[in-house]
Amino acid sequence: MNEHTLSMRLERVAAHVPAGARLADIGSDHAYLPVALMRRGAIVAAVAGEVALTPFCSARRTVRENGFEQRIRVRQANGLAAIGPGDGITAISICGMGGETIRDILHSGGACLSGQERLILQPNGGQQPLRQWLMENGYRILSEEVLRENRFDYEIIVAERTGPVTYTPQELYFGPLLMQARSPAFLLKWQRVLNQKHKTLTQFARAGQAVPEEKVQIVARQVQWITALLA
Repeated sequence: MNEHTLSMRLERVAAHVPAGARLADIGSDHAYLPVALMRRGAIVAAVAGEVALTPFCSARRTVRENGFEQRIRVRQANGLAAIGPGDGITAISICGMGGETIRDILHSGGACLSGQERLILQPNGGQQPLRQWLMENGYRILSEEVLRENRFDYEIIVAERTGPVTYTPQELYFGPLLMQARSPAFLLKWQRVLNQKHKTLTQFARAGQAVPEEKVQIVARQVQWITALLA
C-alpha cells in the first residue's frame, strides 16, 4: 500500500470523503489517504495529524515527495489538537484504532469540532462504545459498511451532527444501518463472532466460579442477540 494504491479498507474510507473537502486525517501514519485524495483532485486541502515521531516523519516525507507541502499540513499533535479554526476542516477521518480510542479522541478534542464536519471513522473493534458516543453527542449515522481484508473484518462508520438521535442497544451493537442492509459480509462477520462467543461461554463454564456472573451474562446476552439477528 502507498499513496498510489490504497488498501481496500482505505479506498472505502476515501469514498466517503466529500468532493472538495478540507480533510483532517487523524493518526495519518504515512499520510497515504490525504495524499492519494489530493493526487486525484478529490480534496482541496488537508491536515495530517500524527502523535508519534516516526509516523509523523513518514507522513512529512510522503507529502514532500508528492509536492503537496503547501496543501497538506503535517502536524505532530495529540488527536484533534492537530487542527485549528483557520484550517476550515469539513471532514475528519480517524482510521485503524480501537473504537474506544477514537471515542476518546473525539471526546477530548470536542472543543476543536465545529459540529459541521463529516466524521469518517474506521474502528478496529469497539464499535459499540463509539456509536454510543455519537448518539449521545447528536451525531446521526449516515452510512456504515463491513468489509473483509487480510482475514480481518473492518467497519466504517460515517456520521454528521444533526441533533438528538436515538438508537436501541442492539443498533449500537450491530450498527443501525448494517442491521437493515444485512449484507453478506455483515452476516458472515457475525457468524464468525457467534462461533467465538460460543467458545468463550464454554471456556467460562470450564473456569467455574473464577468468572464473574456479570461477565457471563453479557456474553450470553450477546449470543442471544446474534442468534436472533442471523435467524
